[in-house]
Amino acid sequence: QVQLVESGGGLVQPGGSLTLSCAASGFTFSYAHMSWYRQAPGKERELVARLGATNGSFAYVDSVKGRFTISRDNAKNTVYLQMSSLKPEDTAVYFCNANYWNWNTGGHTAWGQGTQVTVSS
Repeated sequence: QVQLVESGGGLVQPGGSLTLSCAASGFTFSYAHMSWYRQAPGKERELVARLGATNGSFAYVDSVKGRFTISRDNAKNTVYLQMSSLKPEDTAVYFCNANYWNWNTGGHTAWGQGTQVTVSS
């Protein structure tokens, strides 16, 4: 069964740092493209960062460039989102997303349950 399990969220003060983790199972992780999305109350879900099959292929939304880093460890089937210089506007539920392909069933998208990040004094 395909699963994405996020962890690492919590309360942090402005300017602080957090690292989110997403543990994946049920598919071939090394070929999957992984992403982090976030959704704040009353806002649409927003793509934050995207990572290809290697750490050399990535993209970020402009608002987090220079502050967030997406990476993956294929040996651990885990994708990370390192967040620094956090701002109150970063407050949201953060979701892990996987896009993967199976020879027999084609392309698939999976979502984690989300983890809350709150940036506040």
